[in-house]
Amino acid sequence: IWVVNSAGVCGQWLHGHKQRCLPSRHAQSVVCCPAGCDEAATEKTVSIKSPALTALDGELGGALTELLAGGDFEGKQGQASRAIRLGPGSPGPKYVALLGLGKADALTKPQLDRYGASPYQAAGVSLTKLAKAEKATSAGLGLLHGPTGGQQQLDAATYLAAGMLKGCYESTRFKSKSKPCKLSALHILGVGGGEGKAADLAAAVKHGTSMAVGGFLTRYLVEAPPNVCTPSHLAEAAEHIAALAPNRFKLEVLDADACAKLGMGCYLGVAEASLLPPAFIHLAYKPAGEAQKKVAIVGKGLTFDSGGYNLKAGIGSMIELMKFDMGGAAATLGAARILADTQPEGVEVHFIVAACENMIHGKGLHPGDVLKAASGKTIEVNNTDAEGRLTLADALWYAQEKAQATTVIDIATLTGACIIALGGEVAGLFTPSDAMATSLSQASNAAGEKIWRMPMEASYAEQLKSSVADMKNAGGRAGGSITAALFLKEFVKEGVEWA
Repeated sequence: IWVVNSAGVCGQWLHGHKQRCLPSRHAQSVVCCPAGCDEAATEKTVSIKSPALTALDGELGGALTELLAGGDFEGKQGQASRAIRLGPGSPGPKYVALLGLGKADALTKPQLDRYGASPYQAAGVSLTKLAKAEKATSAGLGLLHGPTGGQQQLDAATYLAAGMLKGCYESTRFKSKSKPCKLSALHILGVGGGEGKAADLAAAVKHGTSMAVGGFLTRYLVEAPPNVCTPSHLAEAAEHIAALAPNRFKLEVLDADACAKLGMGCYLGVAEASLLPPAFIHLAYKPAGEAQKKVAIVGKGLTFDSGGYNLKAGIGSMIELMKFDMGGAAATLGAARILADTQPEGVEVHFIVAACENMIHGKGLHPGDVLKAASGKTIEVNNTDAEGRLTLADALWYAQEKAQATTVIDIATLTGACIIALGGEVAGLFTPSDAMATSLSQASNAAGEKIWRMPMEASYAEQLKSSVADMKNAGGRAGGSITAALFLKEFVKEGVEWA
């Protein structure tokens, strides 16, 4: 039984969680038993086919039959039944519930081939939400039909731990009155193991915990209002991460003067209208041994985006939500936080964020201005609300010229057009490299995320032609996310992998 301590998940910088091994008597508040669709009730008819589930139902006095009697629980992935309070004479938990894992045969499908969240990850989230609703102090999830293969057992432990902790996150720090979460321990039962496997399972749980903590940091930063999450606040977050693994991380934060000496005219052109100073963040991770590859992850870091003189105005402009325009930076720092725990070998990773605000000021950027990027290219600014790509242009140059990265990934809330195309659950992937598209798709599957490759139609680059500079920063309304990607591609050197 692996126990993940869920207390303190909303600490100032979301410190990591501990895991330890405890006997089953410690799981006394809520126990949830995952079931597949094959165990579900159909048209109000109860059907428990599993001998193990039947036996457990007998031990629980028919509680599972009662849960299925209404016919509402179908065993779908991520679905949770209501929780039933057991009698005072029950030797085990106070409450019991059922969680859905989906079709049983789908559980054997490798996560790399699965689009979206793992069934175990979804079950973990559902367990935690149910336990919090019942105000439980501890909760356990028992797999009656645990995974059989060694790697499947490890994957189940990883995704259960990640999902359980993901469900713990609560956004309450800006509320004057909030009820603290009572949940302090989460128990994983039935993932297998045995003699000689304890260390591997502990490592799997730790990896899932690290994934969750990286997600916590990302959410913690994105939810903060722009008067809290400023460019210097992002730099402080990077400083915190570096302090967690000082032998592996090196942090450099460049101010406006240092960026000017490097010729970052695009980045500083956007930052100029803000009263808050910009912060160009370079957090470098170096492995213990020799690095075979240098990778840069570049995150868009607009801590607030007013749109500039092309002001975000009117219904649907979402100006009140523009604190999230640093979501790419938050995801970048969240990834760095994971590396502080996992410390992979063989790869050097540079986390780069050009943090600033896009505001309105007399000395700020005008529509029609011409800026010079660090790469030497000149850009006619025909839309001050297409500012993120300007900051990324200089950040991409820095990743290649200063960090010497041969693989570069930028993450950005770059265009509303991508939301229109793919909605709020799927991220758009742009890359000219088929190999990189495959690699990133597999990585997103492994993390339980959803991305979709988008076309990079070369003819659309005609929209970026300028009569006074090398290029414009924005094309027309149609295909807006594609022209944004084509703009960024202009700042990637030949031979560098980019997405």
